[in-house]
Amino acid sequence: MDSKSVLEHFRVITTIPRESGHEEPMTKYLVDFAASRGLECKVDEIGNVNIIKQASAGKENVPTLVLQAHQDMVCEKNSGVQHDFAKDPIHYIIENGWMVAPDTTLGADDGIGIAACLALLESDVPSGRLECVFTISEETGMDGAEFMKEGFFTGKTLINLDSEDEGQLFIGCAGGVNTLIEFPYETVSPTQSYDKVSLKVCGGIGGHSGDDINKGRANTIQILARFLYTELEHGFELMMIHGGNKPNAIARECECAIRVPDGKATIERFEAFGREVKEEFRVTDPGLQFKSCGTGLNEKVVEADVTKRLITSLFTCPHGVFAMSQDIPGLVETSTNLASVRMTEKGIIRIGTSQRSSTLSERIMMQNKVAANFLAAGANVEHKFPYPGWKPNVKSNILKVCVDSYKKLFNQEPLVLAIHAGLECGLFLDKFPGLDMISFGPTLRGVHAPGERMEIASLDKFVDLLVDVVSNFA
Repeated sequence: MDSKSVLEHFRVITTIPRESGHEEPMTKYLVDFAASRGLECKVDEIGNVNIIKQASAGKENVPTLVLQAHQDMVCEKNSGVQHDFAKDPIHYIIENGWMVAPDTTLGADDGIGIAACLALLESDVPSGRLECVFTISEETGMDGAEFMKEGFFTGKTLINLDSEDEGQLFIGCAGGVNTLIEFPYETVSPTQSYDKVSLKVCGGIGGHSGDDINKGRANTIQILARFLYTELEHGFELMMIHGGNKPNAIARECECAIRVPDGKATIERFEAFGREVKEEFRVTDPGLQFKSCGTGLNEKVVEADVTKRLITSLFTCPHGVFAMSQDIPGLVETSTNLASVRMTEKGIIRIGTSQRSSTLSERIMMQNKVAANFLAAGANVEHKFPYPGWKPNVKSNILKVCVDSYKKLFNQEPLVLAIHAGLECGLFLDKFPGLDMISFGPTLRGVHAPGERMEIASLDKFVDLLVDVVSNFA
């Protein structure tokens, strides 16, 4: 087994539709893979898969090792790009040592973890009994881990293959929750003498709402709300607002259609505002754009009171890092992400947010702070899909195995860290008390956003480490 074999499996995986909640083609592929190679395979009622490889000769007494990855991927694309994630393969290129999807997400999160497992399962690497567990819907609610039943896997040591920084071994993660908001509204007839204007903020880098929340990147929903809040004094009528997408991604685009007393003056103010904000984000988001024009949209408008409450609460909604860890330098402790605003159903404006923290009490505080912001504006609020954090265990046996292996292979110490992103390990620990776990992977950048990429050189080291750990685990 080498990185070439892993990459070949990943190339196949990029052709398989596997958006969160629609993993059936990926599940079938895994089941067929096991059957074609004579491997034992279990599938539970929600679609989790466990492919089992029996111990090599002479390794029968080695404890079972569980390798785990998730089947689904975040499906994001740049506006104007024609790509159907339900059927189209991911288009990627190899550029300057990176595998890159220029206009969509690549799905290396966590397709590369799946690929590593498949390459290992068909390899001749000597090992004890292996259980390769592939969960569903990790990106939207960790449903696979949440609803997995006791006994689905039996190993007492688990390697999660869903991390994104080679040279770093993760032994803890944040817990999280999604806070969802609804503004019911009525439409009224517009002021016919008003001009119709479209405003758009786009070109943000976006990224993972856990790994990238501390990078100071532009949130286009808040930027547009910031402008619209100042425009309340000039009077405008809202026809449409639409921005962001997934709860675990930073919003890269947001647009609105409004009616205004003077379209030319509004556009001039928006352009001046854009020049100022582009300067603010010149380092983190150099491609940030502010687009404005007249619009052909001729909808009825949202009632004025709801418009004011909506825009004000979007502007004041907490977003970004709230607290840094007092124990681990550089680790975000608590954060919140204003993820999306949608008018997909008549009479309801939906807003998506997510909160993360390594400390349960701070996570609850953060979700309540976000809720209070919108409750004060008269919205309906619901908390959904909570998942626990994973408390670090510095005395872990698998940690010692991985550290020793890394030092032997590469003659350097790996970094041992906790991560602000959510991993399924916290849920596994709830269901399988005493489970010994670690997480590692190759270097990925820009996950959850178009342009996601994987460093090829880091894949070599990731695979070498995995093979050494699996073959020497005892």
